[in-house]
Amino acid sequence: MNQEQQLREGASALGLALDDRQVEQLLAYGALILKWNKVYNLTALRDPAAVLTHHLLDSLAAIGPLRRECAGVAKLLDVGAGAGLPGVVIAIVRDDIQVTCVDAVAKKAAFIQQVASELALRNLRGLHARVETLTGSYEVISSRAFASLPDFVLGSVHLLAPEGRWLAMKGRVPEDEIAQLPPQAEVFHVEQLKVPGLDAERCIVWMRKPAG
Repeated sequence: MNQEQQLREGASALGLALDDRQVEQLLAYGALILKWNKVYNLTALRDPAAVLTHHLLDSLAAIGPLRRECAGVAKLLDVGAGAGLPGVVIAIVRDDIQVTCVDAVAKKAAFIQQVASELALRNLRGLHARVETLTGSYEVISSRAFASLPDFVLGSVHLLAPEGRWLAMKGRVPEDEIAQLPPQAEVFHVEQLKVPGLDAERCIVWMRKPAG
């Protein structure tokens, strides 16, 4: 099975119907990760098949939950985005959402800007900054294996809109981190993910600001 077939079948298993342009953009993005990786070490993965499962399909697994939990979201901030995961994938599949990927490493933010330019993603931008220094308001703040949940919350709580949601992609359920959450956040749902082609535990920890 070629990469396009694998991507389409994987997306279908996740309940997603990708159009031809989205498939093309996702595969082009995967190719850009591998190309830049030779020089910039964006990710530890060097194998196209691994990039497809561990990065593209893994990030696509968040699309359905995002649609369900966060209807009408206009702005999403992806923190510690690295090579742009899951932010770039969200920007490709959800062109109605303005996605900002922030990373403290300049070359990673530059890579995301390059992806936005090459793939003509007007709704995507890469930002070189520390999240603590940003201003603004976002309905969704996402991260993927970026930091501990307490650090993620404390670094970004000033940016979350009043009714906003944190979307933290994790491996196994981080019980210790959940127990150590600061009072600014509460977990309202831990969602197990099944990523096609990936034999590993994955979940989303959904958080919000406590009422009142």
